[in-house]
Amino acid sequence: MANITAAMVKELREKTGAGMMDCKKALTETQGDIDKAVDYLREKGLAAAAKKAGRIAADGLVDAYIHMGGRIGVLVEVNCETDFVAKTEEFQEFVRDIAMHIAAENPKYVSREDVPAEVIAKEKEILRAHALNEGKPEHIVDKIVEGRIDKFYNENCLLEQSFIKDPDVTIQDLLTAKIAKIGENIAIRRFARFERGEGIEKRQDDFAAEVMAQVRQ
Repeated sequence: MANITAAMVKELREKTGAGMMDCKKALTETQGDIDKAVDYLREKGLAAAAKKAGRIAADGLVDAYIHMGGRIGVLVEVNCETDFVAKTEEFQEFVRDIAMHIAAENPKYVSREDVPAEVIAKEKEILRAHALNEGKPEHIVDKIVEGRIDKFYNENCLLEQSFIKDPDVTIQDLLTAKIAKIGENIAIRRFARFERGEGIEKRQDDFAAEVMAQVRQ
């Protein structure tokens, strides 16, 4: 297996404008051959999609999804460039898939850029203490923490989660493919997820103790 370096990924990104993870995957698939990786990204439509990603997307939809008889509800805003695309069945199905995914996987943020710095600092502090408690050598702890922070992003950021309908594809992959197919920039702007009773301290009655108390009376 070819050794894919950060410099190779950077070079491919500059050539195609594709995302970092897409470039890394392309290089892995082509054994580190830059020219073949460029062709790979073009064939997948990812290079073209990356060029569209810088365009303004101010139209789109706000959609609602209610799950399990009203137990979970999601509101999501997904933007595109034109009202024409927003009204297409394909775009609307995409938005609904995103809402369903949010209901099922409960992400906290859209992307890693949305995670507050103080949240990451606190998470790193906890992960570092945990690694030291596991007996990991001090000189490799920071590297371990960075790896575990990536896992935190994967679990909590919508774009990095595996799509519930196809676990081999991330939401970012799904979004990029949709941009390439539709021909407009598409952006998942924001979402809110509500779960019935969330945050309310529910009364936990000890039924057995209650029965015994009545027996003793």
